[in-house]
Amino acid sequence: MVTISETAARKAKEILVAEGKAGWGLRIYTAGSSCCGSSYGMDIDENPGAGDEVVEKDGLKVFIDKNTLKNLSDMQIDFIEEGEKQGFVLTGGKAPSCESGCSSCG
Repeated sequence: MVTISETAARKAKEILVAEGKAGWGLRIYTAGSSCCGSSYGMDIDENPGAGDEVVEKDGLKVFIDKNTLKNLSDMQIDFIEEGEKQGFVLTGGKAPSCESGCSSCG
């Protein structure tokens, strides 16, 4: 199951309030994939979709469809602030295995 750090929950709620969308949630979705695994995107959404799982932390709701959720097993949504670099990240989980034999993944 995916988890949410306290920092990510706090920062996401701050952003939602600043956008005038207090009480809304975040949506995490599969944005594409390559031979070495999936890429994920994040958006703001008012309500879960049909079949979504809802993960909550400190009042923040995160909506994830079931197919994406199973790929996020043992991962954590976090927020980093390192100098000028800041944003939401997914950490943990298992590194993807590159089974196609392409050379672009290293």
